[in-house]
Amino acid sequence: QEHLVESGGGSVQAGGSLRLSCTATIYAYKHNWMGWFRQAPGKEREGVAFIYTGGTSTYYAALTEGRFNISKDIAKNTVYMKMNSLKPENTATYYCAARERGNNLQPLRPDRFEHWGRGTQVTVSS
Repeated sequence: QEHLVESGGGSVQAGGSLRLSCTATIYAYKHNWMGWFRQAPGKEREGVAFIYTGGTSTYYAALTEGRFNISKDIAKNTVYMKMNSLKPENTATYYCAARERGNNLQPLRPDRFEHWGRGTQVTVSS
């Protein structure tokens, strides 16, 4: 059974919006932080935005430039990331990730997240 199920990727023109969803199908109660990494071809995986499931804390990487918003629906075990005013440089595969251990998000590294989704492609054309 897949642990994290993503949806919402697709192709849009620059300036458009997309909303990504990530639902934890099992062990949602164990997650402290959930959010999104992204990886473009030939580049390292980088953190985008994260939310603390047990409170109100959020984290946004500088790359979001105030255009992204992360939110959660605890009853649905789902995290959302709304991406507005998308740019071609936002093109990447976006991966949902969840952490169980530790309350501190930093240092933000992929290897500190135990659970991953398969990834959803976001393509922004100019």
